Amino acid sequence: MSTGAAPPIGDPSAIIIIKNLVKEFHGLRAVDDVSLTVARGKVTVIIGPSGSGKSTLLRCINHLEVPTSGDIWVDGIHLTHHAKDINAVRAEVGMVFQQFNLFPHLTVLQNVMLAQRVVRKRSEAEAREIAMQQLARVGIPEKANAYPSQLSGGQQQRVAIARALAMNPKIMLFDEPTSALDPEMIKEVLDVMLELASSGMTMVVVTHEMGFARNAADEVVFMDRGRIVEQGPPDVLFQQPREARTRAFLSQILR
Repeated sequence: MSTGAAPPIGDPSAIIIIKNLVKEFHGLRAVDDVSLTVARGKVTVIIGPSGSGKSTLLRCINHLEVPTSGDIWVDGIHLTHHAKDINAVRAEVGMVFQQFNLFPHLTVLQNVMLAQRVVRKRSEAEAREIAMQQLARVGIPEKANAYPSQLSGGQQQRVAIARALAMNPKIMLFDEPTSALDPEMIKEVLDVMLELASSGMTMVVVTHEMGFARNAADEVVFMDRGRIVEQGPPDVLFQQPREARTRAFLSQILR
């Protein structure tokens, strides 16, 4: 990746700008020349078959995967190999994964407080207050003193969301957050995400939940074989897709 590059002139509302991004694994392109702009306060949902590069693209945004080439700007910061740039971006970007990644030996409250204390350098009292506010926001304040093993999968994922929100991120990234959940637990997590979307949080979501994409997305991006095939508002992309590959994919999942 180049260093010190100025972001391209374009939509002033853009908070994420991705330009000609390539990510290779052992010579194979998982992400192949992708350019994408995410507007501040909007919800972008990325869909596509397994292995299409969706999660790799998402993970490049906060440098969990190091791009092979191309450029990424997050809120005006050019993401380079410099640790200062990476840490500055990560401080403003929350990420929720398929797996909950909670510390099993810590209570729910301690899990939500930990990064606040270490990264944000908040006092114990402030971190506790913010943690309880976010646990209330995701609907489980009564679980503050429970341990992760005492929670359902849906509750653990809501704790993970609360933990990310407690850092006051400008952007939330979700990497298939419901894929590890039993069907009856999916709705409780999607409801939290819908509330976040309605509050104006900038979100980039990789998901197979088409109902969420229809209801929450401002923009839907369809990827296949590492490339963006088509993108647009959900009512257009789902009802009048232009590309044959998009139509074939949707015909399989919207039966």
